[in-house]
Amino acid sequence: MFAGGCVSPLSASADTVKYDKMSCAELNVAMGDVATDVSRTAVNRGKVAQTNIPTWLWGGQRVAAAVTARQSARIDQLQRQEAAIAAARRSKC
Repeated sequence: MFAGGCVSPLSASADTVKYDKMSCAELNVAMGDVATDVSRTAVNRGKVAQTNIPTWLWGGQRVAAAVTARQSARIDQLQRQEAAIAAARRSKC
């Protein structure tokens, strides 16, 4: 799965509107789903970062760094999403 590192303010506001329309139970489920995604992505990022890449594999370190950076960007995006859900939960529930 590819996740870009850029998140536009427009998509962030669209998420906020989406979360404002959800019930407390739906917000709880969404929060759990996002938390699961954060954990899964962090574990995968750690595995990639700890992988022993042979020196003879040209570009291997570069690829690992790119994957780690992409996963870090995904975690940042998921954490922003989590914050939006938490804000909606605080105001509603």
